Amino acid sequence: MSIAQNLLNIKASLPSHVTLVAVSKTKPVGDLMEAYNAGQRIFGENKIQEMTEKWQQMPKDIEWHMIGHVQSNKVKYMVPYVKLIHGVDSLKLLKEINRQAVRWRKNINCLLQIHIAEEETKFGLNDEELNALLNSEELKEMQNIKIVGLMGMATFTDNVQQIEKEFKYLKSLFDKYQQPTTNNQQLTTLSMGMSGDYQLAIDCGSTMVRIGSSIFGSR
Repeated sequence: MSIAQNLLNIKASLPSHVTLVAVSKTKPVGDLMEAYNAGQRIFGENKIQEMTEKWQQMPKDIEWHMIGHVQSNKVKYMVPYVKLIHGVDSLKLLKEINRQAVRWRKNINCLLQIHIAEEETKFGLNDEELNALLNSEELKEMQNIKIVGLMGMATFTDNVQQIEKEFKYLKSLFDKYQQPTTNNQQLTTLSMGMSGDYQLAIDCGSTMVRIGSSIFGSR
């Protein structure tokens, strides 16, 4: 099946309140343009240099989401155009995003990444760290960023009960922190679910899914 047909099939299966991020990392611009021409406007990349090159070449009505782990020294390259940064996992990184946003006179939306998987390799905050960050005095002073939600990746496993437990845990944190403690936070987006588990993620409360191989084919 073509990229366009894959995309349309997935969109048809999504509830109206769920946003689709087409994960286009490592894929050529031609593949992204096929999805674009089929109506997709939100693309997710995990490397800032690759995302910047695609942004320069492609139509400017695209929303670019940074979905990979972000190194502080690379933030400055994406601030001019990035719409949402998914993987924010430290106060240090938030400070740098805010610093660059001030410099560019922009406001940047961020998701805080929560560690929900059993694998040690995944990045993210735990409940205690999340609570400390959302209630920190330093966050209150960052006027050029907004925390708009949470994001997490489940364990890479065939055990559906395990994945469901992790998704439900992330949804419970999302619900727990609905009452904002600063002016620059309002949790409205819960980004969880990828090609193999997005239907389960939606059942558990996801409002944003990140789908790559089911649209563009395997890498």
